[in-house]
Amino acid sequence: MEERGYMFLGLCPPPDSSDSELELSTVRHQPEGLDQLQAQTKFTKKELQSLYRGFKNECPTGLVDEDTFKLIYSQFFPQGDATTYAHFLFNAFDADGNGAIRFEDFVVGLSILLRGTVHEKLKWAFNLYDINKDGYITKEEMLAIMKSIYDMMGRHTYPILREDAPLEHVERFFQKMDRNRDGVVTIDEFLETCQKVGSIGS
Repeated sequence: MEERGYMFLGLCPPPDSSDSELELSTVRHQPEGLDQLQAQTKFTKKELQSLYRGFKNECPTGLVDEDTFKLIYSQFFPQGDATTYAHFLFNAFDADGNGAIRFEDFVVGLSILLRGTVHEKLKWAFNLYDINKDGYITKEEMLAIMKSIYDMMGRHTYPILREDAPLEHVERFFQKMDRNRDGVVTIDEFLETCQKVGSIGS
C-alpha cells in the first residue's frame, strides 16, 4: 500500500511548532492491537502495519489535533479556504470527540471511505452532515457544509458559481430527501434516497 496516497501521513508538525502542539506531544497514545484493528477495518495486518509506521513516523505522539489537520488539509486546496470544511471533516474522523484524531480513528474512517459498503459510506457521510450529532440533518447544517465546500473550491471555479448556489443545492437536497416534509432529514430518509438516486448530487 502506498503510504504517500494518504493525506494523513504527514500531518504532524515539528514538536516546537506551537504551544498546543507541544501540549499534545507530551501525550503518548498507544493504539489498540493490530488484531482488534484488523477486525474493525477492511485492511490486512500488513497494510495496518504499513499505515501505522507512516503515521507514527509523522505523528510520534499518535495524535493529530484540529489545527494541524486544517493546516495540512488546506494544502490540497490552495485556491480556496478549506478551514471550515476541514473542521467538519476533523469532527467526522474524531469519533470519540476528544479533540484529537488517533490512529484508530484514522484507519476506521479510512477503511469505510476506501473499502466500505455503500451503506457504510452513506452512514459516514450522514455523520459528517449531522454537525451537532442529534440524528438529524437540518437545512442550516447542510447549508454550513455546502458553503464550506464552495469556499474550499475557491472563487475561480468553472463554471463560475453564483452566491446563492449553496442555498439552491440545499433546497434541491431537501426536496429529494425530506420525505415527510418535517424540515429535517433522518438517517433512514438519507439512506433510502441516496440508494435510490445513486448519488446526492444527481
